[in-house]
Amino acid sequence: MKKHSARVAPLSACNSPVLTLTKVEGEERPRDGPGPTEAAAGAEAGRASRRCCTGSGPRLRKLAWGLAVVLCVCASWAGSTQLAKLTFRTFDAPFTLTWFATTWNCLFFLLYYAGHVCKAAERQSVQQRYRECCRFFGDNGLTLKVFFTKAAPFGVLWTLTNYLYLYAITKINTTDASVLFCCNKAFVFLLSWIVLRDRFMGVRIVAAILAIAGIVMMTYADGFHSHSVIGIALVVGSASTSALYKVLFKLLLGSAKFGEAALFLSVLGVFNLLFVTCVPVILYFTRVEYWSPFTDIPWGNLCGFAVLLLTFNVVLNFGIAVTYPTLMSLGIVLSVPVNAVVDHYTSPIVFNGVRVIAIIIIGLGFLLLLLPEEWDVWLAKLLTRLKVRKKEETAEGGAEPGSGPPSKRRGRPSFAR
Repeated sequence: MKKHSARVAPLSACNSPVLTLTKVEGEERPRDGPGPTEAAAGAEAGRASRRCCTGSGPRLRKLAWGLAVVLCVCASWAGSTQLAKLTFRTFDAPFTLTWFATTWNCLFFLLYYAGHVCKAAERQSVQQRYRECCRFFGDNGLTLKVFFTKAAPFGVLWTLTNYLYLYAITKINTTDASVLFCCNKAFVFLLSWIVLRDRFMGVRIVAAILAIAGIVMMTYADGFHSHSVIGIALVVGSASTSALYKVLFKLLLGSAKFGEAALFLSVLGVFNLLFVTCVPVILYFTRVEYWSPFTDIPWGNLCGFAVLLLTFNVVLNFGIAVTYPTLMSLGIVLSVPVNAVVDHYTSPIVFNGVRVIAIIIIGLGFLLLLLPEEWDVWLAKLLTRLKVRKKEETAEGGAEPGSGPPSKRRGRPSFAR
């Protein structure tokens, strides 16, 4: 198997970066070796402090970029959700909106190449970059057989994920839809544990249980009405297809470099343009999704939604180049309170106790799934360090009252026999 560096796994339109498993090339820099043994202890301490200062700079920079990425993910995801809800008031065609937004995926590779031209020291032509990225699909590149066997199934899953989510927005409010989609991470863990034989983690099982409990409570919040039950089922289906997309990608394709991920997502856009275009046409003539006249189509809302969704996917798939994947995932869950505030002022949503508890439970499960695999080891080390530091402080505090060297007190002779 060929070796890849700077790999990411391209995610579906509404997903968190769970399968972004590799690090960007050059992220970990080699540390300076220890000084010669003849050096004085003061010089050693100075060098150690300088290394600490130089190492904290990139971390702070990465955290700053992480904050910007979190805000961008949150704003683009919440904005696209609210704009879709607004669009359906005058243009009730969720599948057509899905097709229109997915077609914009064709721009992924062009955006990647523009970044390559601006940043790379050795610039390559479009054809050279394309041929190099095509190696991701195999030795023969992107052939017709590879297109239908490796790209087409993911194109179907991508379309289903987006369509089910958008169709659910027509049934339920955006707060419920966005918080229920956070269960996607729990479904990814369960599928990865079963299919990919990932490491078993008790805390993630607890998170999956919390997600399922949150789904049940969210269904109960509106009293099991038909529209709410259908909408919740659609969002859960969208989260499930999204999780299936991620796990199958990891199973069949592994991971991809940035250019390969951009090409793959552009191929999904081409698949949508060539083979999915007939579906909105059929839905229009069968009057399932009918709009008339064409002049009343809200092109501004459609284009705005497509731009926000494209921004969301660009940041989510390539944000690992500047920050940590965990920080990017926080943008998904932070969009829930944003949608809740907007819904509070724009829709007749009732935040009863059951709904609030369901939101908190699902959010807690999502945050538990962000814990790294070695979180228990890190926690044990942290507790050990705290205990050692407490003992040292206690010992120093006991030695403070005696200013001079400890003197031996002469014991009083005992006359008891």
